[in-house]
Amino acid sequence: MSPESRRLAGILLVVLPTVIYGGTLLLSQLIDSDSGYMENPLRQDLFRAGHAHAGVLLVLSLIALRYVDEANLSASLKWFARVSIPLAAIFLPAGFFFSILSPTASEPNSLIYLAYIGAVDLAAGLVVLGVGLIRAKG
Repeated sequence: MSPESRRLAGILLVVLPTVIYGGTLLLSQLIDSDSGYMENPLRQDLFRAGHAHAGVLLVLSLIALRYVDEANLSASLKWFARVSIPLAAIFLPAGFFFSILSPTASEPNSLIYLAYIGAVDLAAGLVVLGVGLIRAKG
């Protein structure tokens, strides 16, 4: 593993407990009847989606780092493949969480578009990495 991939893997492992904290925060909102969480199904769905996407995409980021250095890509495309999935792990959940912060919100605000940015970023990073692996010899 290259030093760049190893450093990013270390950062991701240090960040992963924030997803665990997010899970405990969701649990506390489920338990606290005054939080307003249970009265807003849209907020429940988007918070759940944000938490799930954050965890899955961080784990996918760690897995992808094992492959970046084996891909037949230029240095700049390796950098893009290396950072695009972790960035998606920020943008997608941020769109879900920040678009529905108010307990009384009945629809997402314009910050939901962060999720679309994250989705495009994720797809681009995965395609670049996939093509680089297909082109790799051996």
